[in-house]
Amino acid sequence: MEASSAAPISVVIPTLNAAARLSMCLEALVPAAIGELVREVIVVDAGSTDDTVKIAEGFGARVLMAPPGRGGQLKAGASAARGEWLLFLHADTVLEARWAEEAQDFMSAETVKRAGVFTLAFDARGFAPRLVAGGAMARTRLLKSPYGDQGLLISRKVYETVGGYEDMPLFEDVDIVQRIIRHGGRRALHVFKSKAVTSATRYERDGYLKRVLKNAWLLARYHAGASPEKLAEDYR
Repeated sequence: MEASSAAPISVVIPTLNAAARLSMCLEALVPAAIGELVREVIVVDAGSTDDTVKIAEGFGARVLMAPPGRGGQLKAGASAARGEWLLFLHADTVLEARWAEEAQDFMSAETVKRAGVFTLAFDARGFAPRLVAGGAMARTRLLKSPYGDQGLLISRKVYETVGGYEDMPLFEDVDIVQRIIRHGGRRALHVFKSKAVTSATRYERDGYLKRVLKNAWLLARYHAGASPEKLAEDYR
């Protein structure tokens, strides 16, 4: 999926056995590629044994290989990207159709000292997923601590200034946003109205309350100095 070299955004997607939702993630980017907003899509795969790579290649994405670890995969994709702006997405995240218009306005009107994340939603119906998503958005707005599932749109200049993603297996999203805020202040993080609809699989499997508490406990341990490698083992 490669458009004009003048298109500003390179999309980077880390994958590992992501075939279940990758097609939907990529399909949501097609109109923006046709409209010359998305220059390229880079899928950084960590050794998938399903159809992930085949799906990515079918959509015309550039496929790179990297060791498992989302932070390292994101870092590798950013290094290979050629766009002036970088959009980092999880493979199970599907952006709402209006995301492209919002992103274009943001890139045109805002200073490059800012980055943007999307409004979280889950691909499940009911009170529990709405409540958890609402809580996540309250955390995003009040604490400036979004989930990686919300994506991250950032200019290459700011990305490089703050040092980019660290090669971390977990909480690489928290780490980079903290550095963005330190660099540009609390107003440095913009929240798009467009939704990033992500998989509720872990919440459905574990139970919403149990998963929320587990995530909160892991985050608290991270802030207390626990190893991201150990936390990644407990995250599964």
